Amino acid sequence: MKRIYVAGTADTKGEELAFLADAVTAAGGAVARVDIGTRGATVPVDVGASEVAAHHPDGAGAVLGIDDRGTAVAGMGVAFARFMQSRDDVAGVIGIGGGGGTSIVTAGMRALPLGLPKIMVSTLASGDTAPYVDVSDIIMMPSVTDMAGLNRLSRVVLHNAAQAIVGMAAKPAPAAAGKPALGLTMFGVTTPCVTAIADRLRADYDCMVFHATGTGGRSMEKLADSGLLAGVIDITTTEVCDLLFGGVLPATEDRFRAIARTKLPYAGSVGALDMVNFWAPPTIPERYRGRLFYEHNPNVTLMRTTADECRQIGEWIGGRLARCDGPVRFLIPEKGVSALDIEGGAFFDAEADAALFDAIERTIQPTKNRTVTRLPMHINDPAFAKAAAEAFLDIAKK
Repeated sequence: MKRIYVAGTADTKGEELAFLADAVTAAGGAVARVDIGTRGATVPVDVGASEVAAHHPDGAGAVLGIDDRGTAVAGMGVAFARFMQSRDDVAGVIGIGGGGGTSIVTAGMRALPLGLPKIMVSTLASGDTAPYVDVSDIIMMPSVTDMAGLNRLSRVVLHNAAQAIVGMAAKPAPAAAGKPALGLTMFGVTTPCVTAIADRLRADYDCMVFHATGTGGRSMEKLADSGLLAGVIDITTTEVCDLLFGGVLPATEDRFRAIARTKLPYAGSVGALDMVNFWAPPTIPERYRGRLFYEHNPNVTLMRTTADECRQIGEWIGGRLARCDGPVRFLIPEKGVSALDIEGGAFFDAEADAALFDAIERTIQPTKNRTVTRLPMHINDPAFAKAAAEAFLDIAKK
């Protein structure tokens, strides 16, 4: 039987945790009360903090019995994420917390698949929730009052949250019917290519295009990890530039690992690897003064990557894709990687491109299942879009 996991710090928020769990039960939900506190529960729970903490890679000792609160909270967040990933009976998750509790509970929620109901009742829900939600589908619900004992308002808020999670868990969305979903990455400077690919494949695939702004790539790979994609056409891998060289739209170190984990059919390219993104010129780090820049708009400034930087980018991407055992087709457009990197364009640099292409070819370790193809075309040429679509279809049908 699937259960709704009700999580909170039973050492400091025991009264609220018990009330919320009872409200979920009263609304018809089967409950698992989980303590994520670090000092000992004040109310009965179904899963104790020691059981959760034992899921930390270094054991419960890395979480419990630590004097430094920040270290204990961070450790419990890691442990709770691994604990939730180990469950196979989750109908939904609802949590309560202040700063520490919100950090811990949302770490566990982010580890779960998209689509699974998740509600976080938090004192932080009316502020900047990006660090807690990231690219997940967590619903942040303001607690309004602090969680320092129940009161007439907090009872109403917790009651409403319980009704919401039970309703979502009881009536899950039906499985998507129709065409399989396909993830694609796009930037303004690769729009013609990706638009042409999507147009070509839309009859057979539900094409989901993600803006390559850091969160876009993470969102796409979260969908892959959640089993919601049938394949990926990753034309625009530019987020790697910002990760390696301090840009404002970076990927994370996890980029491409979802492809390795899922073994989904993957067709990729070097879209917009000629640029690092910064905000307005005054925000550009001093170490980059004197470089070649392009003002995309008054708030976004692009910096051309050098040959040495392109070599590092290529090695990073090639090394990640070399760990992918699923079908991989990587296409290199020899005449330019973006609308700016074209003969006569602001960022055209054949030497830098060559360093990028050579590094990818050298490090990707081609096999029968993982290939690199050079094409004498620009990335936005219609012929390149056709080749990318056909390369994906070739591996998707196998």
